[in-house]
Amino acid sequence: MFASTFQWCDQARSLRTLLIAACMAMPMMSSPAMAADSSTSSEGTSMSTSPRVQLQTNQGTILIELNAEKAPNTVANFVDYVSSGFYDGTVFHRVINNFMIQGGGFEADMKQKATNAPVKNEADNGLKNDKYTLAMARTSDPHSATAQFFINVADNDFLNFTAPTANGWGYAVFGRVIEGMDVVDKIKTVRTGNKGFHQDVPVEDVVLEKATLVE
Repeated sequence: MFASTFQWCDQARSLRTLLIAACMAMPMMSSPAMAADSSTSSEGTSMSTSPRVQLQTNQGTILIELNAEKAPNTVANFVDYVSSGFYDGTVFHRVINNFMIQGGGFEADMKQKATNAPVKNEADNGLKNDKYTLAMARTSDPHSATAQFFINVADNDFLNFTAPTANGWGYAVFGRVIEGMDVVDKIKTVRTGNKGFHQDVPVEDVVLEKATLVE
């Protein structure tokens, strides 16, 4: 009984932390409208159903396979950010071992970057927040995801879609790590602390040096 209680409290803290990560400074939108439903890149070319993105970090390289068939809007949104160079030089600003590593929104000085319009939550696509999957971070608004993403470092079932309600939408999975799991495992164990109002921030910057669409 005590174990399950502690587990519930830990999950609640983790979920709250994930929300706070995106809420601490409200993402700046370039447009009030929701990102358009699209299966093409910003250049207007047709996109593969399984594009791959390489994340070159100062801890090593991670290769992500995206699932454009299950999460077309989310993948198109992510690829647009990658293609524009938005993620280059950002940091993994929140790291919680046995939960997730999160990045895509802040520079090394914890200055938040301005983003495009939010994208519709596609967490009802059947993909689960399993270990080594890639998902979108967001605020308490289910459809508020912009640029921040996280890589699950455990099976986080409590983040999955359960119902189209404020509490049930969950977090949209749109890809998975196919190479560089050892790099993810290295990042998840770095020492963390507080920086201003931000918690679980790596003491030494974990930098996403360059994100590249490779396929």
